[in-house]
Amino acid sequence: MKILAVSAVIVCFDQITKTLIKNSLNLFDSVPIIENFFHFTFIKNSGMAFGLNFPGGIYFFTTASLILTCILFWMLWRERNSSIYIRLAFALIIGGAIGNLIDRILYGEVVDFLDFMIGDYHWYVFNLADTSVSIGMGILLIQTLFFSPKPPNMESLR
Repeated sequence: MKILAVSAVIVCFDQITKTLIKNSLNLFDSVPIIENFFHFTFIKNSGMAFGLNFPGGIYFFTTASLILTCILFWMLWRERNSSIYIRLAFALIIGGAIGNLIDRILYGEVVDFLDFMIGDYHWYVFNLADTSVSIGMGILLIQTLFFSPKPPNMESLR
């Protein structure tokens, strides 16, 4: 499936940016790109999105990520003839999932570095893989809610 090229590009950019951050900054260093709005801040996350942690730690998240990535591949294959938006959404989610899965397998934690803030309010620090998953989920949600065929009204069938 050609759409998997999107996933491959996401994985490559994600891994390149994480490597650049690891090689350029010390852990917890923060470099302002737009002062008090956007910084590159190097942190490591052993949990899942937004720093959430559960019992079992890295083993739980690595196993869950691997299983969910396999399920996503199956869902993409099942939707291979669907709308390009559905396939793009799955490709973005798969690319992001694989990007973070690589970190979990190789390092036991995920590198995060995109740090947005407004005044004293900081969003959680994240990475390109997280962004890809979020955009893919957004596309999937919008496509499913607003553009998917609706089932027939049961009253009209009587």
